[in-house]
Amino acid sequence: MLKESYEALNPSEQKAAKFTLNHPEQMVQMTVSELAAASGSSQSAIIRLCKALSLKGYQELKLCVAGDLQNNSSKGDEYKEIIPGSDLATIASSVSNNTIFSINETLKILDMQKLQTAIDLIERAKRIDFYGSGASQLVACDAQVKFMRINKTCTAYADNHLQLTSAVTLTPDDTAVAFSNSGETLQTVECIRAAKKAGAKTIGITRYGNNTLAQLVDVHIGIMTAESDVRSAATSSRIVQLNLVDIIYLSIAGHQYESSLRYLKRSLDAIKKSFRVK
Repeated sequence: MLKESYEALNPSEQKAAKFTLNHPEQMVQMTVSELAAASGSSQSAIIRLCKALSLKGYQELKLCVAGDLQNNSSKGDEYKEIIPGSDLATIASSVSNNTIFSINETLKILDMQKLQTAIDLIERAKRIDFYGSGASQLVACDAQVKFMRINKTCTAYADNHLQLTSAVTLTPDDTAVAFSNSGETLQTVECIRAAKKAGAKTIGITRYGNNTLAQLVDVHIGIMTAESDVRSAATSSRIVQLNLVDIIYLSIAGHQYESSLRYLKRSLDAIKKSFRVK
């Protein structure tokens, strides 16, 4: 949480955050005044830092840091960069551990109240627009396929022009859902701006912390990923987003169980009849 939020903090808050990241063992033994003195920050800045992390106070911050120290002591599933020349077994283990790590870290910081609000907005929507670019667009397509199968009217256009065209035709009865790990993808941000102007409810699934998309949407769901900004492709971030889509989809399908089951059976029967080898 500290790493993801660091750039959005003010300089005084960054000093306390940096000390905590560099010296977590010392920090958990300190009072708020001692941390302020050691980091060159102030007590008020540390309290603001806790609020920025959506924590109740300094004691909760210490508990979170202490918990991470205990979890890291196992050294079993931490994020590992792939080293050039690694054998296949090492690569398979590294990629799998990164994905598992990201899902588990996201679960730790997942705001269930915000998630429930997002589920309610999607469930009530007359139409749902899913936006994303690059790998996030693949997640948007996956969401469209799932929700279509339970008779939800939805779009997930691959073309950014069509995404924007769809956004401006939304109504207050509709919901727009945007996927962007960085939260700074220009085309996705513009679609959400257009959807909000049209009166639609908006949901953003982005990395934890402060970013442009998170500030724009009505409901922001933060995720944690074991990826740097410089990478060959989106890996764990894509899987975490897909996992959230599954959570939302199954929650709504379970709530509308009878009708969902009926529509799922219809689609399955149609696919079997037309696309399965006899």
